Amino acid sequence: MTVDATAELITQVRRLADALDRLAGPAPAVNNWAAADCFVWVPANRYLQPVARPNRVALSLIRGVDHVRDILHENTLRFAEGYEANNVLLWGARGMGKSSLVKAVHGDVKASSGSPLKLVEVHREDISSLPTLLDILKVSDQRIIVFCDDLSFDHDDTAYKSLKAALDGGIEGRPDNVLFYATSNRRHLLPRHMLENEQSTAINPSEAVEEKVSLSDRFGLWLGFHKCSQDDYLGMIDGYAAHFDLGLAPETLHHEALEWATTRGGRSGRVAWQYIQDLAGRLRKPLHRA
Repeated sequence: MTVDATAELITQVRRLADALDRLAGPAPAVNNWAAADCFVWVPANRYLQPVARPNRVALSLIRGVDHVRDILHENTLRFAEGYEANNVLLWGARGMGKSSLVKAVHGDVKASSGSPLKLVEVHREDISSLPTLLDILKVSDQRIIVFCDDLSFDHDDTAYKSLKAALDGGIEGRPDNVLFYATSNRRHLLPRHMLENEQSTAINPSEAVEEKVSLSDRFGLWLGFHKCSQDDYLGMIDGYAAHFDLGLAPETLHHEALEWATTRGGRSGRVAWQYIQDLAGRLRKPLHRA
């Protein structure tokens, strides 16, 4: 073989190797649990992306949900201490602090117990990659809460099967060091028309519905969030105003907060926080989160 032919062969081999590398996709990333307390799952390269500054408020600022707050806190504390705990579905009214409560409880339990508890957020569209994520988490010596915000499934969406297996099913079951928390506006995670369609087309309608509803049954705790009363709403406002030292007279504060809620079409924890952000901006005062 001539020198030119050898050089050409080497060039072609290199091109082929480069093409194979591109087809293989990015190499798995090296995950570092010491980098942060909170992470976001990036399935494309099996990476747990550290979150340096989690978006959360102090647990003491979450008002109007005392009962579910205490249940979630106790469940999380037991898990952090190495004891048995349940997967949790936080469901109900929009804007009532479901996701804020998960993040606040995680921060509070970690601080108060001294446990290196980790929180890993999985985006709704990445639910089908849960088996891959659990393969990574189960070999870790960390205690880990996997969190999915605003979880629900649409028509013809089969990703719920991956979630069912991750929660309770499969030959391995859920790893002992992993717990799953999810928030949803729907108690059964699936729209009513989807359940009805399954029922009308199935050979055994009751079994079809049970197959869908059984997803929610995989959560040992169902914590319901309901629309808040005016007193609860104003309690949230007062708590925020005192914590951030906004210094507005209570009468003025309440009048403005109620007017703000009216323009937003209802009262909720989210509406209360949005008003506080607006007020702090007008007063030129910073809001320092937990």
